[in-house]
Amino acid sequence: MSKDEAPRGMRKGLTSYGDDEFSLFLRKVFIKAMGYTDDALERPIVGITNTYSDFNPCHGNVPELIEAAKRGVMLAGGLPMVFPTITIHESFAYPTSMFLRNLMAMDTEEMIKAQPMDSVILIGGCDKTLPAQMMAAISADLPAIVLPVGPMVVGHHKGEVLGACTDCRRMWGGHRAGDIDGDEIEIVNERLAPSVGTCMVMGTASTMACITEALGFSLPNSSAAPATHAARRRLAEATGKRAVEMATSGGPRPSALVTEASIRNAMCVLQAIGGSTNGIVHLAAIAGRAGLQVDLQKLDALGRDVPVLANLKPSGKHYMEHFHHAGGLPRLMKEIADLLVLDAPTVAGTTIGDSIKAAEEVPGQDAIKPRNAPLKAQGAHAVLRGNLAPLGAVIKQSAATKELMQHTGRAVVFDSLDDMAARIDDPDLDVKADDVLVLRNAGPKGAPGMPEAGYLPIPKKLARQGVKDMVRMSDARMSGTAFGTIILHVAPESAVGGPLALVRNGDRIALDVPARTLELLVDAAELAKRAAALPPPAPSPARGYAKLFHDTVLQADQGCDFDFLVPPAK
Repeated sequence: MSKDEAPRGMRKGLTSYGDDEFSLFLRKVFIKAMGYTDDALERPIVGITNTYSDFNPCHGNVPELIEAAKRGVMLAGGLPMVFPTITIHESFAYPTSMFLRNLMAMDTEEMIKAQPMDSVILIGGCDKTLPAQMMAAISADLPAIVLPVGPMVVGHHKGEVLGACTDCRRMWGGHRAGDIDGDEIEIVNERLAPSVGTCMVMGTASTMACITEALGFSLPNSSAAPATHAARRRLAEATGKRAVEMATSGGPRPSALVTEASIRNAMCVLQAIGGSTNGIVHLAAIAGRAGLQVDLQKLDALGRDVPVLANLKPSGKHYMEHFHHAGGLPRLMKEIADLLVLDAPTVAGTTIGDSIKAAEEVPGQDAIKPRNAPLKAQGAHAVLRGNLAPLGAVIKQSAATKELMQHTGRAVVFDSLDDMAARIDDPDLDVKADDVLVLRNAGPKGAPGMPEAGYLPIPKKLARQGVKDMVRMSDARMSGTAFGTIILHVAPESAVGGPLALVRNGDRIALDVPARTLELLVDAAELAKRAAALPPPAPSPARGYAKLFHDTVLQADQGCDFDFLVPPAK
Protein backbone atom coordinates (compact mmCIF):
# COMPACT_ATOMS: atom_id res chain seq x y z
CA MET A 1 0.00 0.00 0.00
CA SER A 2 1.43 3.38 -1.03
CA LYS A 3 1.51 6.31 1.36
CA ASP A 4 -1.15 8.12 -0.68
CA GLU A 5 -3.54 5.15 -0.73
CA ALA A 6 -6.35 5.18 1.85
CA PRO A 7 -6.09 2.41 4.46
CA ARG A 8 -8.19 -0.66 3.75
CA GLY A 9 -9.30 -3.76 5.61
CA MET A 10 -7.58 -4.39 8.93
CA ARG A 11 -5.55 -1.19 8.53
CA LYS A 12 -8.63 1.04 8.65
CA GLY A 13 -9.47 3.06 11.74
CA LEU A 14 -6.63 1.86 13.91
CA THR A 15 -7.10 2.19 17.65
CA SER A 16 -5.19 5.15 19.04
CA TYR A 17 -2.12 3.91 20.91
CA GLY A 18 0.30 6.45 19.42
CA ASP A 19 1.97 3.75 17.30
CA ASP A 20 0.05 2.62 14.21
CA GLU A 21 2.23 -0.43 13.59
CA PHE A 22 1.67 -1.61 17.15
CA SER A 23 -2.07 -0.94 16.76
CA LEU A 24 -2.21 -3.19 13.70
CA PHE A 25 -0.05 -5.81 15.42
CA LEU A 26 -2.32 -5.87 18.48
CA ARG A 27 -5.48 -5.97 16.36
CA LYS A 28 -4.16 -9.04 14.52
CA VAL A 29 -3.13 -10.69 17.77
CA PHE A 30 -6.69 -10.65 19.02
CA ILE A 31 -8.51 -11.42 15.76
CA LYS A 32 -6.24 -14.42 15.23
CA ALA A 33 -7.70 -15.81 18.45
CA MET A 34 -10.77 -16.46 16.29
CA GLY A 35 -8.71 -18.69 13.99
CA TYR A 36 -8.21 -16.26 11.09
CA THR A 37 -5.18 -16.61 8.83
CA ASP A 38 -3.09 -13.81 7.35
CA ASP A 39 -4.61 -14.68 3.96
CA ALA A 40 -8.12 -14.02 5.30
CA LEU A 41 -7.04 -10.83 7.05
CA GLU A 42 -5.62 -9.36 3.83
CA ARG A 43 -9.01 -9.57 2.06
CA PRO A 44 -11.48 -6.67 1.65
CA ILE A 45 -13.64 -6.60 4.78
CA VAL A 46 -17.43 -6.49 4.48
CA GLY A 47 -19.25 -5.66 7.70
CA ILE A 48 -22.66 -7.29 8.15
CA THR A 49 -25.09 -5.93 10.72
CA ASN A 50 -26.75 -8.50 12.95
CA THR A 51 -30.19 -7.20 13.93
CA TYR A 52 -31.51 -10.52 15.21
CA SER A 53 -33.28 -10.48 18.57
CA ASP A 54 -35.72 -12.72 20.41
CA PHE A 55 -37.80 -9.55 20.75
CA ASN A 56 -37.91 -9.06 16.97
CA PRO A 57 -39.87 -11.81 15.19
CA CYS A 58 -39.86 -9.73 12.01
CA HIS A 59 -36.11 -10.39 11.90
CA GLY A 60 -36.42 -14.10 12.68
CA ASN A 61 -34.70 -15.03 9.41
CA VAL A 62 -31.68 -12.78 9.98
CA PRO A 63 -29.33 -15.65 10.99
CA GLU A 64 -29.91 -17.48 7.69
CA LEU A 65 -29.61 -14.23 5.72
CA ILE A 66 -26.29 -13.56 7.43
CA GLU A 67 -25.05 -17.00 6.41
CA ALA A 68 -26.14 -16.48 2.80
CA ALA A 69 -24.58 -13.00 2.70
CA LYS A 70 -21.34 -14.37 4.17
CA ARG A 71 -21.34 -17.03 1.47
CA GLY A 72 -21.65 -14.35 -1.19
CA VAL A 73 -18.84 -12.31 0.36
CA MET A 74 -16.49 -15.29 0.46
CA LEU A 75 -17.38 -16.41 -3.07
CA ALA A 76 -16.27 -12.96 -4.21
CA GLY A 77 -13.01 -13.08 -2.26
CA GLY A 78 -13.93 -10.90 0.69
CA LEU A 79 -13.87 -11.38 4.43
CA PRO A 80 -17.30 -11.08 6.10
CA MET A 81 -17.37 -9.68 9.64
CA VAL A 82 -20.71 -9.75 11.46
CA PHE A 83 -21.39 -7.22 14.21
CA PRO A 84 -24.48 -6.49 16.34
CA THR A 85 -26.43 -3.28 16.48
CA ILE A 86 -29.60 -2.17 18.19
CA THR A 87 -32.70 -3.74 16.68
CA ILE A 88 -36.27 -2.45 16.98
CA HIS A 89 -39.64 -4.17 16.65
CA GLU A 90 -42.77 -2.02 16.47
CA SER A 91 -44.76 -4.13 18.96
CA PHE A 92 -41.90 -4.61 21.44
CA ALA A 93 -40.69 -1.05 21.94
CA TYR A 94 -41.80 1.18 24.80
CA PRO A 95 -43.07 3.82 24.50
CA THR A 96 -42.86 3.46 20.71
CA SER A 97 -40.31 2.28 18.16
CA MET A 98 -40.06 5.79 16.69
CA PHE A 99 -38.60 6.95 20.00
CA LEU A 100 -35.66 4.58 19.38
CA ARG A 101 -35.11 5.06 15.63
CA ASN A 102 -32.55 7.82 16.06
CA LEU A 103 -30.75 5.85 18.76
CA MET A 104 -30.42 2.91 16.37
CA ALA A 105 -29.17 5.28 13.67
CA MET A 106 -26.52 6.67 16.02
CA ASP A 107 -25.45 3.21 17.15
CA THR A 108 -25.20 1.88 13.59
CA GLU A 109 -23.30 4.94 12.34
CA GLU A 110 -20.75 4.79 15.13
CA MET A 111 -20.20 1.04 14.76
CA ILE A 112 -19.63 1.46 11.00
CA LYS A 113 -17.08 4.19 11.66
CA ALA A 114 -15.43 2.55 14.68
CA GLN A 115 -14.71 -0.89 13.18
CA PRO A 116 -12.54 -1.73 10.16
CA MET A 117 -14.68 -2.47 7.11
CA ASP A 118 -14.50 -1.49 3.46
CA SER A 119 -18.24 -1.81 2.86
CA VAL A 120 -21.24 -2.76 4.94
CA ILE A 121 -24.38 -4.85 4.46
CA LEU A 122 -27.31 -3.49 6.45
CA ILE A 123 -29.88 -6.19 7.26
CA GLY A 124 -33.16 -4.78 8.51
CA GLY A 125 -36.88 -4.75 8.03
CA CYS A 126 -39.29 -3.89 10.82
CA ASP A 127 -40.61 -0.38 10.36
CA LYS A 128 -37.90 1.85 11.87
CA THR A 129 -34.83 -0.30 11.26
CA LEU A 130 -34.40 0.37 7.54
CA PRO A 131 -34.64 4.17 7.87
CA ALA A 132 -32.31 4.09 10.89
CA GLN A 133 -29.76 2.08 8.93
CA MET A 134 -29.94 4.31 5.86
CA MET A 135 -29.65 7.44 8.01
CA ALA A 136 -26.55 5.92 9.60
CA ALA A 137 -25.05 4.87 6.27
CA ILE A 138 -25.50 8.32 4.76
CA SER A 139 -23.77 9.96 7.71
CA ALA A 140 -20.92 7.42 7.73
CA ASP A 141 -20.73 7.51 3.89
CA LEU A 142 -19.04 4.13 3.59
CA PRO A 143 -20.11 1.96 0.61
CA ALA A 144 -23.31 0.38 1.93
CA ILE A 145 -25.94 -1.99 0.60
CA VAL A 146 -29.26 -2.80 2.26
CA LEU A 147 -30.70 -6.30 2.54
CA PRO A 148 -34.36 -6.22 3.69
CA VAL A 149 -35.51 -9.26 5.65
CA GLY A 150 -38.64 -9.62 3.48
CA PRO A 151 -42.36 -9.92 4.26
CA MET A 152 -44.20 -12.81 5.89
CA VAL A 153 -46.33 -15.19 3.89
CA VAL A 154 -50.11 -14.81 4.21
CA GLY A 155 -52.34 -16.40 6.83
CA HIS A 156 -55.77 -18.00 6.49
CA HIS A 157 -58.94 -18.16 8.57
CA LYS A 158 -62.27 -19.69 7.54
CA GLY A 159 -61.28 -19.58 3.89
CA GLU A 160 -60.20 -15.93 4.05
CA VAL A 161 -56.66 -14.72 3.35
CA LEU A 162 -55.30 -12.69 6.27
CA GLY A 163 -52.36 -10.34 6.69
CA ALA A 164 -50.73 -8.60 9.61
CA CYS A 165 -51.50 -6.04 10.52
CA THR A 166 -54.28 -4.58 8.37
CA ASP A 167 -56.45 -7.58 9.18
CA CYS A 168 -55.30 -7.42 12.82
CA ARG A 169 -56.99 -4.04 13.02
CA ARG A 170 -60.05 -5.08 11.03
CA MET A 171 -60.62 -8.24 13.07
CA TRP A 172 -60.00 -6.42 16.35
CA GLY A 173 -62.51 -3.79 15.25
CA GLY A 174 -65.00 -6.61 14.68
CA HIS A 175 -64.26 -7.93 18.15
CA ARG A 176 -64.81 -4.47 19.69
CA ALA A 177 -68.11 -4.22 17.83
CA GLY A 178 -69.21 -7.60 19.19
CA ASP A 179 -69.12 -9.41 15.84
CA ILE A 180 -66.20 -11.72 16.79
CA ASP A 181 -66.30 -13.42 20.17
CA GLY A 182 -63.40 -14.00 22.54
CA ASP A 183 -62.75 -17.60 21.52
CA GLU A 184 -62.57 -16.78 17.82
CA ILE A 185 -60.35 -13.73 18.25
CA GLU A 186 -57.83 -15.99 20.04
CA ILE A 187 -57.85 -18.37 17.07
CA VAL A 188 -57.38 -15.44 14.69
CA ASN A 189 -54.51 -14.23 16.88
CA GLU A 190 -52.54 -17.38 15.96
CA ARG A 191 -53.21 -17.08 12.22
CA LEU A 192 -52.48 -13.46 11.38
CA ALA A 193 -48.68 -13.84 11.38
CA PRO A 194 -47.88 -17.37 10.15
CA SER A 195 -44.15 -16.89 9.58
CA VAL A 196 -41.21 -14.69 10.43
CA GLY A 197 -40.74 -11.55 8.34
CA THR A 198 -42.28 -8.12 8.21
CA CYS A 199 -45.98 -7.37 7.72
CA MET A 200 -47.16 -8.81 4.40
CA VAL A 201 -49.32 -5.81 3.53
CA MET A 202 -48.11 -2.42 2.31
CA GLY A 203 -47.39 -1.26 5.84
CA THR A 204 -44.39 0.76 6.93
CA ALA A 205 -41.89 -2.11 6.65
CA SER A 206 -42.90 -2.96 3.07
CA THR A 207 -43.09 0.73 2.23
CA MET A 208 -39.55 1.32 3.46
CA ALA A 209 -38.26 -1.75 1.61
CA CYS A 210 -39.74 -0.30 -1.58
CA ILE A 211 -38.35 3.17 -0.85
CA THR A 212 -34.95 1.59 -0.20
CA GLU A 213 -35.04 -0.05 -3.62
CA ALA A 214 -36.32 3.14 -5.27
CA LEU A 215 -33.42 5.09 -3.74
CA GLY A 216 -31.01 2.57 -5.27
CA PHE A 217 -29.88 1.40 -1.81
CA SER A 218 -30.67 -2.30 -2.41
CA LEU A 219 -30.51 -4.73 -5.30
CA PRO A 220 -33.40 -4.81 -7.80
CA ASN A 221 -36.36 -6.94 -6.68
CA SER A 222 -35.16 -6.95 -3.08
CA SER A 223 -38.25 -5.32 -1.56
CA ALA A 224 -40.92 -8.01 -1.99
CA ALA A 225 -39.50 -11.56 -1.99
CA PRO A 226 -41.00 -13.29 1.09
CA ALA A 227 -38.81 -13.80 4.13
CA THR A 228 -39.15 -17.58 4.00
CA HIS A 229 -38.56 -18.07 0.26
CA ALA A 230 -35.32 -19.30 -1.27
CA ALA A 231 -35.34 -16.15 -3.40
CA ARG A 232 -34.65 -14.09 -0.26
CA ARG A 233 -31.55 -16.16 0.54
CA ARG A 234 -30.35 -15.88 -3.06
CA LEU A 235 -30.74 -12.10 -2.74
CA ALA A 236 -28.62 -12.26 0.40
CA GLU A 237 -25.86 -14.14 -1.43
CA ALA A 238 -25.99 -11.68 -4.34
CA THR A 239 -25.86 -8.79 -1.85
CA GLY A 240 -22.71 -10.28 -0.30
CA LYS A 241 -21.01 -10.61 -3.67
CA ARG A 242 -21.93 -7.06 -4.64
CA ALA A 243 -20.69 -5.74 -1.29
CA VAL A 244 -17.21 -7.08 -2.10
CA GLU A 245 -17.23 -5.33 -5.46
CA MET A 246 -18.24 -2.11 -3.71
CA ALA A 247 -15.50 -2.59 -1.11
CA THR A 248 -12.91 -3.06 -3.86
CA SER A 249 -14.03 -0.16 -6.06
CA GLY A 250 -14.90 2.19 -3.19
CA GLY A 251 -18.44 2.84 -4.30
CA PRO A 252 -21.05 3.82 -4.92
CA ARG A 253 -21.24 5.58 -1.59
CA PRO A 254 -24.55 6.69 -0.06
CA SER A 255 -23.69 10.29 -0.95
CA ALA A 256 -23.89 9.29 -4.63
CA LEU A 257 -27.20 7.48 -4.16
CA VAL A 258 -29.28 9.90 -2.10
CA THR A 259 -29.79 12.86 -4.39
CA GLU A 260 -32.61 15.16 -5.49
CA ALA A 261 -33.25 12.69 -8.32
CA SER A 262 -33.50 9.60 -6.11
CA ILE A 263 -35.63 11.43 -3.55
CA ARG A 264 -38.06 12.31 -6.36
CA ASN A 265 -38.12 8.67 -7.45
CA ALA A 266 -38.82 7.59 -3.88
CA MET A 267 -41.69 10.08 -3.57
CA CYS A 268 -43.22 8.81 -6.81
CA VAL A 269 -42.95 5.22 -5.61
CA LEU A 270 -44.40 6.12 -2.20
CA GLN A 271 -47.48 7.52 -3.93
CA ALA A 272 -47.79 4.65 -6.41
CA ILE A 273 -47.53 1.78 -3.92
CA GLY A 274 -50.16 3.19 -1.56
CA GLY A 275 -47.37 3.44 0.97
CA SER A 276 -47.41 4.14 4.68
CA THR A 277 -47.65 7.72 5.91
CA ASN A 278 -44.64 6.85 8.06
CA GLY A 279 -42.68 6.68 4.83
CA ILE A 280 -42.99 10.46 4.54
CA VAL A 281 -41.38 11.06 7.94
CA HIS A 282 -38.63 8.51 7.31
CA LEU A 283 -37.88 9.76 3.81
CA ALA A 284 -37.57 13.29 5.20
CA ALA A 285 -35.05 12.02 7.78
CA ILE A 286 -33.07 10.09 5.15
CA ALA A 287 -32.97 13.13 2.87
CA GLY A 288 -32.02 15.34 5.79
CA ARG A 289 -28.89 13.28 6.49
CA ALA A 290 -27.79 14.06 2.92
CA GLY A 291 -28.47 17.78 3.38
CA LEU A 292 -31.63 17.55 1.28
CA GLN A 293 -35.30 18.18 2.02
CA VAL A 294 -38.56 16.44 1.23
CA ASP A 295 -40.81 19.21 -0.04
CA LEU A 296 -44.30 18.28 1.17
CA GLN A 297 -45.93 20.45 -1.48
CA LYS A 298 -43.92 18.65 -4.16
CA LEU A 299 -44.98 15.31 -2.68
CA ASP A 300 -48.59 16.43 -2.86
CA ALA A 301 -48.19 17.67 -6.44
CA LEU A 302 -46.66 14.35 -7.49
CA GLY A 303 -49.62 12.61 -5.90
CA ARG A 304 -51.94 14.33 -8.35
CA ASP A 305 -50.00 12.84 -11.26
CA VAL A 306 -48.96 9.46 -9.83
CA PRO A 307 -51.86 7.01 -9.36
CA VAL A 308 -51.94 4.15 -6.87
CA LEU A 309 -51.00 1.03 -8.85
CA ALA A 310 -50.17 -1.49 -6.10
CA ASN A 311 -53.37 -3.42 -5.42
CA LEU A 312 -52.29 -4.31 -1.90
CA LYS A 313 -53.90 -3.91 1.50
CA PRO A 314 -54.72 -1.54 3.12
CA SER A 315 -55.51 0.38 -0.09
CA GLY A 316 -56.28 -2.68 -2.24
CA LYS A 317 -56.83 -6.41 -1.73
CA HIS A 318 -53.58 -8.38 -2.27
CA TYR A 319 -50.39 -8.99 -0.26
CA MET A 320 -46.64 -8.59 -0.71
CA GLU A 321 -46.02 -12.13 -1.96
CA HIS A 322 -48.51 -11.42 -4.77
CA PHE A 323 -46.63 -8.20 -5.52
CA HIS A 324 -43.40 -10.21 -5.71
CA HIS A 325 -44.90 -12.78 -8.08
CA ALA A 326 -46.30 -9.96 -10.24
CA GLY A 327 -42.83 -8.59 -10.95
CA GLY A 328 -42.24 -6.49 -7.84
CA LEU A 329 -41.12 -2.89 -7.72
CA PRO A 330 -39.34 -2.80 -11.13
CA ARG A 331 -42.60 -3.83 -12.80
CA LEU A 332 -44.57 -1.15 -10.94
CA MET A 333 -41.95 1.51 -11.75
CA LYS A 334 -42.25 0.61 -15.41
CA GLU A 335 -45.82 1.93 -15.35
CA ILE A 336 -44.63 5.36 -14.14
CA ALA A 337 -41.24 5.40 -15.89
CA ASP A 338 -42.02 8.74 -17.58
CA LEU A 339 -42.20 10.38 -14.13
CA LEU A 340 -38.96 8.89 -12.79
CA VAL A 341 -35.33 9.95 -13.15
CA LEU A 342 -34.12 6.86 -14.96
CA ASP A 343 -30.38 7.55 -14.82
CA ALA A 344 -30.36 7.60 -10.99
CA PRO A 345 -27.64 5.11 -9.88
CA THR A 346 -28.13 2.02 -7.72
CA VAL A 347 -25.87 -0.12 -5.55
CA ALA A 348 -25.98 -2.74 -8.31
CA GLY A 349 -23.74 -0.50 -10.40
CA THR A 350 -26.62 0.07 -12.80
CA THR A 351 -29.46 2.60 -12.96
CA ILE A 352 -33.14 2.65 -12.04
CA GLY A 353 -33.82 2.60 -15.77
CA ASP A 354 -31.85 -0.63 -16.09
CA SER A 355 -33.95 -2.21 -13.33
CA ILE A 356 -37.12 -1.23 -15.16
CA LYS A 357 -35.86 -2.66 -18.46
CA ALA A 358 -35.26 -6.01 -16.75
CA ALA A 359 -38.72 -6.09 -15.11
CA GLU A 360 -40.65 -9.32 -15.50
CA GLU A 361 -43.96 -9.27 -17.38
CA VAL A 362 -46.49 -11.57 -15.69
CA PRO A 363 -49.66 -12.23 -17.68
CA GLY A 364 -52.94 -12.04 -15.81
CA GLN A 365 -51.53 -10.68 -12.54
CA ASP A 366 -53.73 -8.26 -10.58
CA ALA A 367 -51.34 -7.03 -7.88
CA ILE A 368 -49.91 -4.26 -10.08
CA LYS A 369 -52.51 -2.25 -11.95
CA PRO A 370 -51.81 -0.71 -15.35
CA ARG A 371 -51.41 3.05 -15.57
CA ASN A 372 -54.59 3.38 -17.65
CA ALA A 373 -56.69 1.46 -15.09
CA PRO A 374 -55.21 2.36 -11.68
CA LEU A 375 -56.44 1.29 -8.28
CA LYS A 376 -56.80 4.98 -7.38
CA ALA A 377 -56.59 7.89 -9.80
CA GLN A 378 -54.41 9.92 -7.43
CA GLY A 379 -51.50 8.91 -5.23
CA ALA A 380 -51.73 7.55 -1.72
CA HIS A 381 -51.02 10.76 0.18
CA ALA A 382 -52.38 14.27 0.30
CA VAL A 383 -50.79 17.12 2.24
CA LEU A 384 -53.19 19.40 4.09
CA ARG A 385 -52.60 22.94 5.27
CA GLY A 386 -54.65 25.51 7.14
CA ASN A 387 -54.87 27.21 10.50
CA LEU A 388 -54.70 23.79 12.20
CA ALA A 389 -51.56 22.70 10.34
CA PRO A 390 -49.33 25.62 9.32
CA LEU A 391 -46.41 23.22 8.65
CA GLY A 392 -48.66 20.61 7.11
CA ALA A 393 -50.53 17.42 7.94
CA VAL A 394 -50.98 14.27 5.89
CA ILE A 395 -53.85 11.96 5.06
CA LYS A 396 -53.65 8.60 3.35
CA GLN A 397 -56.44 9.29 0.91
CA SER A 398 -56.09 5.90 -0.78
CA ALA A 399 -57.25 4.17 2.43
CA ALA A 400 -59.88 6.76 3.45
CA THR A 401 -63.66 6.80 3.07
CA LYS A 402 -64.69 8.75 -0.02
CA GLU A 403 -67.76 10.24 1.64
CA LEU A 404 -65.65 11.76 4.42
CA MET A 405 -63.05 13.46 2.22
CA GLN A 406 -65.04 16.69 2.47
CA HIS A 407 -66.48 16.90 5.94
CA THR A 408 -67.27 19.41 8.66
CA GLY A 409 -67.90 18.16 12.16
CA ARG A 410 -67.81 18.92 15.83
CA ALA A 411 -64.52 18.33 17.68
CA VAL A 412 -64.36 15.71 20.41
CA VAL A 413 -61.00 16.34 22.06
CA PHE A 414 -58.68 13.99 23.95
CA ASP A 415 -55.77 15.71 25.69
CA SER A 416 -53.44 12.72 25.79
CA LEU A 417 -53.16 9.00 25.12
CA ASP A 418 -54.18 8.29 28.71
CA ASP A 419 -57.19 10.58 28.40
CA MET A 420 -58.26 8.81 25.22
CA ALA A 421 -57.83 5.36 26.75
CA ALA A 422 -59.90 6.40 29.79
CA ARG A 423 -62.82 7.97 27.90
CA ILE A 424 -63.08 6.60 24.34
CA ASP A 425 -65.42 3.76 25.35
CA ASP A 426 -67.30 5.61 28.08
CA PRO A 427 -71.01 5.13 27.36
CA ASP A 428 -71.58 8.72 28.49
CA LEU A 429 -69.03 10.19 26.02
CA ASP A 430 -70.77 12.90 23.99
CA VAL A 431 -69.87 11.68 20.51
CA LYS A 432 -71.70 11.12 17.23
CA ALA A 433 -70.66 9.50 13.96
CA ASP A 434 -70.24 12.84 12.18
CA ASP A 435 -67.95 14.29 14.86
CA VAL A 436 -64.17 14.70 14.45
CA LEU A 437 -62.08 12.85 17.03
CA VAL A 438 -59.03 14.92 18.02
CA LEU A 439 -55.99 13.56 19.88
CA ARG A 440 -53.24 15.92 20.96
CA ASN A 441 -49.97 15.73 22.89
CA ALA A 442 -49.05 12.64 20.88
CA GLY A 443 -46.32 14.16 18.72
CA PRO A 444 -42.50 13.88 18.80
CA LYS A 445 -42.04 15.74 22.09
CA GLY A 446 -45.51 15.38 23.53
CA ALA A 447 -45.90 11.61 23.72
CA PRO A 448 -42.82 11.32 23.52
CA GLY A 449 -41.77 9.67 20.29
CA MET A 450 -44.82 10.28 18.08
CA PRO A 451 -46.44 6.84 18.58
CA GLU A 452 -48.76 5.10 16.15
CA ALA A 453 -51.77 6.34 18.11
CA GLY A 454 -53.34 8.26 15.24
CA TYR A 455 -55.57 5.30 14.47
CA LEU A 456 -58.03 6.34 17.16
CA PRO A 457 -60.49 3.52 17.78
CA ILE A 458 -64.13 4.07 16.92
CA PRO A 459 -65.91 4.55 20.27
CA LYS A 460 -67.52 1.24 21.23
CA LYS A 461 -71.03 2.62 21.34
CA LEU A 462 -70.65 3.84 17.74
CA ALA A 463 -68.90 0.65 16.57
CA ARG A 464 -71.83 -1.36 17.88
CA GLN A 465 -74.15 0.85 15.87
CA GLY A 466 -72.25 -0.17 12.73
CA VAL A 467 -69.98 2.88 12.38
CA LYS A 468 -66.83 1.76 10.51
CA ASP A 469 -65.05 5.08 9.98
CA MET A 470 -65.10 8.68 11.09
CA VAL A 471 -62.72 11.62 10.71
CA ARG A 472 -59.86 11.42 13.21
CA MET A 473 -56.89 13.73 13.59
CA SER A 474 -53.76 14.03 15.72
CA ASP A 475 -50.10 15.02 15.87
CA ALA A 476 -49.29 11.30 16.12
CA ARG A 477 -48.41 8.73 13.46
CA MET A 478 -50.43 5.76 12.22
CA SER A 479 -49.34 2.28 11.26
CA GLY A 480 -48.95 1.83 7.53
CA THR A 481 -51.20 -1.20 7.89
CA ALA A 482 -54.09 0.94 9.15
CA PHE A 483 -56.93 2.48 7.18
CA GLY A 484 -59.61 5.15 7.58
CA THR A 485 -60.13 8.89 7.21
CA ILE A 486 -57.30 9.85 9.51
CA ILE A 487 -55.30 13.09 9.54
CA LEU A 488 -51.78 12.68 10.89
CA HIS A 489 -48.48 14.45 11.61
CA VAL A 490 -50.21 17.76 12.37
CA ALA A 491 -47.32 20.20 12.63
CA PRO A 492 -46.24 21.93 14.70
CA GLU A 493 -47.39 19.54 17.42
CA SER A 494 -49.55 20.65 20.31
CA ALA A 495 -46.81 20.10 22.91
CA VAL A 496 -44.81 22.99 21.46
CA GLY A 497 -47.86 25.27 21.19
CA GLY A 498 -49.12 24.17 17.77
CA PRO A 499 -52.71 25.06 16.86
CA LEU A 500 -53.98 21.60 17.82
CA ALA A 501 -53.51 22.76 21.42
CA LEU A 502 -56.19 25.42 20.85
CA VAL A 503 -59.04 23.12 19.85
CA ARG A 504 -61.91 22.79 22.31
CA ASN A 505 -64.80 20.37 22.52
CA GLY A 506 -67.62 21.51 20.25
CA ASP A 507 -65.46 23.57 17.88
CA ARG A 508 -66.21 22.96 14.21
CA ILE A 509 -63.43 21.49 12.05
CA ALA A 510 -63.56 21.53 8.25
CA LEU A 511 -61.67 18.95 6.19
CA ASP A 512 -61.48 19.32 2.41
CA VAL A 513 -59.04 16.81 0.93
CA PRO A 514 -59.61 17.84 -2.73
CA ALA A 515 -58.81 21.44 -1.74
CA ARG A 516 -56.01 20.23 0.61
CA THR A 517 -57.31 22.30 3.55
CA LEU A 518 -57.76 21.65 7.26
CA GLU A 519 -59.38 24.49 9.18
CA LEU A 520 -60.56 25.16 12.71
CA LEU A 521 -63.68 27.29 12.26
CA VAL A 522 -62.92 29.67 15.09
CA ASP A 523 -62.06 33.32 14.49
CA ALA A 524 -58.47 34.50 14.76
CA ALA A 525 -59.08 36.75 17.77
CA GLU A 526 -60.47 33.87 19.82
CA LEU A 527 -57.56 31.65 18.81
CA ALA A 528 -55.09 34.35 19.85
CA LYS A 529 -56.82 34.58 23.22
CA ARG A 530 -56.58 30.81 23.68
CA ALA A 531 -52.93 30.78 22.65
CA ALA A 532 -52.09 33.43 25.25
CA ALA A 533 -53.70 31.27 27.94
CA LEU A 534 -51.76 28.09 27.10
CA PRO A 535 -49.64 26.69 29.93
CA PRO A 536 -45.85 26.64 29.40
CA PRO A 537 -44.41 23.56 27.65
CA ALA A 538 -43.62 20.56 29.83
CA PRO A 539 -40.06 20.60 31.18
CA SER A 540 -37.37 18.45 29.65
CA PRO A 541 -36.80 15.03 31.26
CA ALA A 542 -34.04 15.08 33.85
CA ARG A 543 -31.55 12.72 32.23
CA GLY A 544 -30.53 10.18 29.64
CA TYR A 545 -31.78 9.46 26.17
CA ALA A 546 -35.23 10.82 26.99
CA LYS A 547 -33.67 14.24 27.65
CA LEU A 548 -31.59 14.09 24.48
CA PHE A 549 -34.70 13.16 22.48
CA HIS A 550 -36.89 15.88 23.97
CA ASP A 551 -34.29 18.62 23.63
CA THR A 552 -33.19 17.93 20.04
CA VAL A 553 -35.94 16.13 18.09
CA LEU A 554 -37.27 17.95 15.04
CA GLN A 555 -40.91 18.14 13.98
CA ALA A 556 -42.62 15.67 11.64
CA ASP A 557 -42.16 17.78 8.52
CA GLN A 558 -38.38 17.53 9.03
CA GLY A 559 -38.35 13.81 9.72
CA CYS A 560 -38.12 13.79 13.54
CA ASP A 561 -34.33 13.41 13.40
CA PHE A 562 -32.13 15.06 16.02
CA ASP A 563 -31.17 18.58 15.04
CA PHE A 564 -27.44 18.04 15.69
CA LEU A 565 -27.31 15.06 13.31
CA VAL A 566 -28.61 16.95 10.29
CA PRO A 567 -26.07 18.82 8.13
CA PRO A 568 -26.92 22.23 6.64
CA ALA A 569 -29.26 22.02 3.67
CA LYS A 570 -27.57 22.01 0.28
